[in-house]
This record gives sequence, structure tokens and C-alpha cells, in this order.
Amino acid sequence: MKVGIVGASGYSGEVLVKLLLAHPRVTLAAVTSRTHAGKPLAAVIPSVRGADRGLTFTDSDAAALAASDIELFFLALPHGAAATYARALVAGGKRVIDLSADFRIAKLETYTKYYGEHHAPELLPHARFVLPELTAPGWKDEVKLVAAPGCYPTSILVPLVPLLKANVITREHIVVNSYSGVSGAGKKAEEMYLYVERAESIKAYGLAKHRHLAEIEEQLALHTGAPTIIQFNPHLAPMRRGIATTITVPASPGGTIEQLYAAWRQAYAGRPFVQILPAGETPDSAHVVGTNRVDMSAVHDPRTGNFVITSVEDNLVKGASGQAVQIMNLWCGFPETAGL
Repeated sequence: MKVGIVGASGYSGEVLVKLLLAHPRVTLAAVTSRTHAGKPLAAVIPSVRGADRGLTFTDSDAAALAASDIELFFLALPHGAAATYARALVAGGKRVIDLSADFRIAKLETYTKYYGEHHAPELLPHARFVLPELTAPGWKDEVKLVAAPGCYPTSILVPLVPLLKANVITREHIVVNSYSGVSGAGKKAEEMYLYVERAESIKAYGLAKHRHLAEIEEQLALHTGAPTIIQFNPHLAPMRRGIATTITVPASPGGTIEQLYAAWRQAYAGRPFVQILPAGETPDSAHVVGTNRVDMSAVHDPRTGNFVITSVEDNLVKGASGQAVQIMNLWCGFPETAGL
């Protein structure tokens, strides 16, 4: 199957390029970039030299891409830019997996509140948010446009959703502290992302209304059938890749750590990309960099009555491009782990 990447020169696009070039079931047939149009792929991403299949960056012409023989496109573009391409590609009968925020939020009012004007609102009812470990299997025959989850939301939803559904934890007083590598901000030249500014330094940002809150709370409500409000505190960490998330949440009356782990094991039995560590063995972001895994564990604090849950992932793989490939595998009937 021929696939293409629109916006292939950013950090997520670069990871997609590497994954798809090595994928056993697809051929990467197009990589686009307005900045690098006309340049050989290997000149812009030297790490793929010898495996680049002679690909050259083309301009991001939505109409030309829609008229091509490529069956599925990944949109690795900033929010706002992806919607325009999605409109043209879906109209051309292509399957589309969007890595931006443009179709993650079902309600237009909520999207506008957090992101501003939506450039293809007519597509929102036809898009589907898919987090493979949590979304019911029936989605595969329903849509032409899939929204891949954000990096922070993945690290939060995977641990929380089974516990809320099993009533192991309360819905109130959920506090989430997340720490992201600098690559999560994308390739842009801003002072705060310079090496001198970020090395040996960590800082909170986006308080108290980070954009991913809209996605997190909407998905928690959809999966569990009731509104859930969290306190979300994101931080920029002095590392290139990875996300580490710590969730503090009160146990439900009578809730035990055994019940928590039982809910996780039931939800993720047989799922290859969720690793549940023993209580007290906290996961390390270094152990998931380059993988499509979420590693997680929990402890119970009898002094406060809280569970303290920790999860880690690679923000560019399970938090973005790897998860998009995982979605493609499921959508197209490939083995879930193909290329991953």
C-alpha cells in the first residue's frame, strides 16, 4: 500500500519517515515540505541515507496529493494547517491520519475555546479520535479521517480510563504533573528552546489551561460516561524526548492497589504496547525512548488515601508517530506491531 506524509520534515514527520521506510507492508511514496521542496530526503534527514528509496521532498499541494494513487496520508502538521489538507484528501477518497489537534476534539465550541477558528468544521462529525488500547474496535469501518491522540493525553488516558470505569478511583481531586522533552514543542527557533536556556533547567508552562486539557477531559467523559475535571500541570524538561507523568488521585472508598492492578490487567491483557510494572517500581522515560510503549505503575499511600500513578512514553513515538502507525496497522488489517 502506498502512503504519504504531509509535513515530513518536523520531528514527528522525521520519526514517521523512519518507521514507514522500514515498514513491511507499505511503501512510502511521497514526503512533502514547503520549506524543503526539491531537496532529496536524505539531504534533510541524513539518518535515512541508503534507505531513502531515492525520495525527494515535494511541495505540499493538497489537490495534487488528492489526485495521486497514494491510498493513505499522515498529516504531520501544526494545528490549523492540517484541516485544509484533510478536507482535500478526504474529498479525494483518501484515508487520513492526522497527528495535529484539528480533529481530536468532537465539539466545535470546545475546539474554538482552546485553539481558535477551525478551518474544516464540516469534517468534525466524520472524524474519529482513536487511542488503540481504549477505542472500541468498531471504529475501523466507520471513518476516512482519524485523529491520533496527543502525547500528554496518551500518558494520562491510558492509566486513568480503566480505573475510572472500574470505580477504583474518585473523579474528584485528580492532579496530573507531566514532564515533556523539548522535542514536544516542534522544530521552531524560539529563545526558550535554545540549549543554553533548557539545559539544567525545568519549568512549568501552560498553567492552568493547557490546550491538551480539552482533549483529556472530553475523552475521560466519553469513555466513562461522566464529566471529569483534572488539574493538569505540564512542565518542560531538559531532555530531547520522552514524557513522564505522575497522577495523584484519591482511592474510592475501599479501593485497593490490588483492585487497581486488576483493572489494568483486564483492560490491557494482550496489548503489546502497554507494560504494567509492579507497584513501587516506577518507570523511567529513558527505557521507552525509541519504542511505542507506555510503561506504568502505581502505589497506594495509606497516609493520604491517594494512589500515585506514574507513566512514561516517547512523545515522538507512542505520543505521536508510532501511535499513528499503530492506528494504520489496525485500520488496514496489518499486524498491530508491524513496523513497530
